[in-house]
Amino acid sequence: MNRKIAPVVKRVKLQDKETDFAYWQNQPYADRITALEEIRQEYHAWKTSGQEDKENVQQGFQRVYRIIKQQ
Repeated sequence: MNRKIAPVVKRVKLQDKETDFAYWQNQPYADRITALEEIRQEYHAWKTSGQEDKENVQQGFQRVYRIIKQQ
């Protein structure tokens, strides 16, 4: 059996192209968090790839605290 998949091409004007922001706004929160975690892990692996002492490197986000209103 010799099957071929027909290519699908959609022509869109550059100004009518959907943005990445619009795509991610339409995704469920769980998918957004999953994608963010994958990006974070890739970044951490890239950041620590050249370091010899990987055991002492902490994973996670840098915490930034700002006091908006004191009670």
